[in-house]
Amino acid sequence: MTTSTQLLRQRRFLPLFCTQLLNAFNDNLYKTAMVLFVVYSVYNDESSEGMFSAVASALFIFPFFVLSALAGQLADMRDKARIIRIVKMCEIGLMLIGASGLYLAWRGIAVDTLAIPLLLLALFLTGVQSTFLGPIKYAILPQHLERNEVLAGTGLVEAGTYIAILAGTILAGWIPVEWAAGGIIITSVVGYLTSRQVPAAPPIAKVEKLDWHIIRASIALVRNTMNDRQIYYAILSISFFWTIGAVLFIQFPPLAKNTLMASKEVASLFLVIFSVGVAIGSVSVNALLKGTVSARYSPASVIAMGIFVVAFYVVCRLWQADQPTELLTVSEFLSWPLASVIMLCLLGIAVAGGMFVVPLYAFLTTRCSPDAAARTIAANNIINSGAMVAGSLAAMALSALGVPVVEQLLLSAAMCLFSAWLGQRLHRAELEAGPL
Repeated sequence: MTTSTQLLRQRRFLPLFCTQLLNAFNDNLYKTAMVLFVVYSVYNDESSEGMFSAVASALFIFPFFVLSALAGQLADMRDKARIIRIVKMCEIGLMLIGASGLYLAWRGIAVDTLAIPLLLLALFLTGVQSTFLGPIKYAILPQHLERNEVLAGTGLVEAGTYIAILAGTILAGWIPVEWAAGGIIITSVVGYLTSRQVPAAPPIAKVEKLDWHIIRASIALVRNTMNDRQIYYAILSISFFWTIGAVLFIQFPPLAKNTLMASKEVASLFLVIFSVGVAIGSVSVNALLKGTVSARYSPASVIAMGIFVVAFYVVCRLWQADQPTELLTVSEFLSWPLASVIMLCLLGIAVAGGMFVVPLYAFLTTRCSPDAAARTIAANNIINSGAMVAGSLAAMALSALGVPVVEQLLLSAAMCLFSAWLGQRLHRAELEAGPL
């Protein structure tokens, strides 16, 4: 029996895994339903669609930047399981807001003045929720798992997350938007019930007073965390990776609609392929490393990711030379020349990305003091979110300047080179420090 199979049978892991899986499913059911509905049913030009996608991404990311320090302190100074339950209870309320926005948009009631603001408010609150859950989902693993189980647990959480993203994305692309509105409320209730089964995870070290000054706390947290070279390069590598991811996800919906002439069902299929690829990469790198936490494969993985992005760009340009005149259904898309190549490129981007980032998260929780694990993840989230906001702003600026979305893919490919350099620096720091 493998370590992964054993963990899935254990109460110290399974309820957390299910709670995270449901959380990721619900987030993506809501976000994908919202973005696809607005892009395909509200706006009708690439510039507006790209701008909406960028604004939505920035709103979701912003809470990570301003609240991660507080989230990290709470996770290290309070019972992590109790925080999970409180956050999941709040999710029910924010999904009611999101469902109201989806319903109003579906009925065409005050779309610009009320429905879209409600949708964006719920998305922002979803970002707040994820900010407080983020440090916990990784930091709780070393507390409940043995050291030789942490990488397997991290890989399972990542793979499960992307399987949940897959399920949420499929549903969002295929079910009516009014069904999605009901689904997110039901899922939030089920997620709260599973969170009640997560075993207690009290603070490990001395409980300190919380610093509620978010700017001062954020600066101090980042400064104190980045002293270790391995953690420093791991955080920078993860941050630059998610900057690439933010730009790609902003580009994707308008590119699918306007360049590939894909219907929302095809766009959903693309996101499914991406999610499956990340899950494959997450599990594969654990098998390659045989449970050892190492950045050995990270530089090569992100270089491969960049190559696949360039290949995707080339295929998109070839596609434009023989572009359909109407949006393609799934069957029409699959029969179109180069469709299989498009999907293979997306799968390659995702597999390489999963292989790059999963060991880096395990780095953060195993190379720091156990009593500071959540704050280390929180510091990572602050820098990640700042980098992702910068990427979102760059994408917004390029869209505002009229740069075609397909050309913006080259920016993502170029960023992979710098991310590979950071991964190489991390591996050198790892070798210099020696085994744990």
